This record gives sequence, structure tokens and C-alpha cells, in this order.
Amino acid sequence: MDNIAGRKSALNWVVQISVVLLVAAWLFPTVGLFVSSFRTADQISTSGWWSALSKQERQVPAIRVAGEEELRDGRYVIEGELFPVTDATVGAWGTSSREPNAYEAGAVVDLGDGVTLTVSETGRFELSGPESFAGERLPRIFSLAETPPEFTFENYRNVLFSSTAASGVGQSFINTLTVAIPATIIPILIAAFAAYALAWMEFPGRALLVAAVVGLLVVPLQLALIPLLQLHNAVGIGKGYLGVWLAHTGFGLPLAIYLLRNYMVGLPRDIIENAKVDGATDFQVFTKIVLPLSFPALASFAIFQFLWTWNDLLVALVFLGTDDETLVLTGRLVNLLGSRGGQWEILATSAFVSIAVPVAVFFLMQRFLVRGLLAGSVK
Repeated sequence: MDNIAGRKSALNWVVQISVVLLVAAWLFPTVGLFVSSFRTADQISTSGWWSALSKQERQVPAIRVAGEEELRDGRYVIEGELFPVTDATVGAWGTSSREPNAYEAGAVVDLGDGVTLTVSETGRFELSGPESFAGERLPRIFSLAETPPEFTFENYRNVLFSSTAASGVGQSFINTLTVAIPATIIPILIAAFAAYALAWMEFPGRALLVAAVVGLLVVPLQLALIPLLQLHNAVGIGKGYLGVWLAHTGFGLPLAIYLLRNYMVGLPRDIIENAKVDGATDFQVFTKIVLPLSFPALASFAIFQFLWTWNDLLVALVFLGTDDETLVLTGRLVNLLGSRGGQWEILATSAFVSIAVPVAVFFLMQRFLVRGLLAGSVK
């Protein structure tokens, strides 16, 4: 009875619920980071991103009444503004730190001896008394301010184009693109030729090469970092973009060859044999038949390689160093965490900039991901 058409098994429900939870676990922080990147520093520090569309309440530091007094109808009056610049409104106010929200906005409070104090909703205060306030200690006003939702592009301008310290994020963004794009294209080009040779060309030792490629998949890259850097220094490459491109190429080739070779082996043999019977060379078969048919596998590896090189920190630090001119985005974010730990608007914007490109690449090419991963798994 469990397999009756139209009824879903308990396992199916578990799978669907698990997928929803995984999507929510990824989506909520990403949306929060996106919203926070457009908020001001005050609003980020006083409320969560989920309340970005509502009014924000915050305790305003005590402000002592000050200003020139005027004589009106026999009473001395001092007027002023609590918020001369912002659009905040007063939710509640008080004259004591123990009761900072004792009175509502607009309430007239008797301070004794005929002295009254009132604070309007817009933040305008008025102190009135029968005698002059000259030489007297004026009261302080504690208030709870309400500010409307506020969004700004200033965070992105500061991060990407400003001349301040945060402008290094813009340079690091360019540096990361300079590393990631060639480090994705070069392994694909080399691996495509190698995969075709291992899949369709007959030569001695081919099986051993395939086994070696599979074995290299489990070798930790940390074991090769120092020897590879010493080799670069010995041949004169040193630290630079060429060195980090070659390093990422070497570390990415085993997976690229493995994926592409499995896919190419599964291509119809008749098409390739007919092309060779018609006089096509291996190079012509590779460029005109195999490469177009292998696009899903190429795109699948491109996603993995680009995401890895974009988010990489260890390889970039080893082969590029920590100079501001060559520091990648992940390294810049680590520095910002140490030097700008209180400026959450800068951190949120920089972090979202760092994930925006990988997310865009993934969603643009994700339809090829599963097809490429399943390449060669079935016949």
C-alpha cells in the first residue's frame, strides 16, 4: 500500500524537507548580507537586517539644554533641536538617566519653581521659566529616537572607489579576477587535450596515466606548496601572477582530466569513427566534434575551478604575497576583520562583493553542473 500511485513515501518527504532547510540555511544569511550592505552604520549596529523596512529605535546620548534665552510674555524661553541634521523623531524622552523614556513626545513637564520643559516629536525642545536661566545649570534631555528606514549606495562607493583604506577592496577585486579567470581557462585547455588523448587515442601506458590522474585527486595541495614555490624561485618565476596561474593549473588538472575523460569516453563511438573514415585527423575530430559535445563537462569543471580560485586564500598568499598591489579579495577581507571590526557596513559590503561574482557564475552555469558530474557514470 505504500507504493500506491499519487502517494509520497515518508523518505520522499524527508528529502524535500531537507532540501528546503538547506536552501533556507544558505539563503537567509545571503539575503541578510545583501540587505546589510545597503544600510548605514547606525542602523546595522542598532537592529538586525530583518527589521530594515521598519523604524529603528535607539537610545540617544544625553543632550544638555543650551541656547540663547528670549523673553516671551513675561517668561524666559530657550529653544533648540535634539537632531539638527537627521530625520529622526522622538519616541519618548526624560530628564533622568534612570528614566530616559518617562514622558511621551509633546508632553509638558513641570521641573519645579514654575519651570517647564517639553520635547516635540520632531526633536524640538522648549525650556520655559519665570526667571532668567543665566548662570544656572540647565537640565539634560534623554531621548529614544526613531529613525525611518534608510538605504544608501555610499557603502559600495567607499568599498570600490573611495581613496580611503577601504578602497583596497576594489583593487583586490581586480586582483582576484586577474587570478581566477586565467586559472580557470588554462587548466580547461590543457585538460581537454589530455582527456581526449586518454579517451580515444591508443598509446602505451595510457591505463597507467589514467590511474595516476585518479591517484593525484587525493593528494593534499598543502604538501606541494613549499616545493612548488622553491621550484618557481629556482626557474626565475618567483612570486607573481604567472606563478599563481601555474599553481592553480597544476592543482586543478587532475579533477579536470578525470571529469572530461569520463565524459568523452561516453560519447558515441560511431560519430568519431565515421569522422576518421572520412579523413579527419585527431585534431579535427577533437575541435569540431568532441569539444562541442563536451560543453556540459567543460562548464561543470569551470564552475568548480572558478569558485575554488575565487575563494582561495592559501595559494594566493603563498604565490602572490600580502602586498596591497597583489592582495586578493579573501586576504583583504581578513585584513578588514582586524582593522575595521567596528565598521560593519564596510565588512558587509565587502563580503557581499566577494560572493556576488561566484553566485552569478553558479546560477548562470548550474544547468550544466549535474550533466557534467554524471558524465561517464552510466552507459
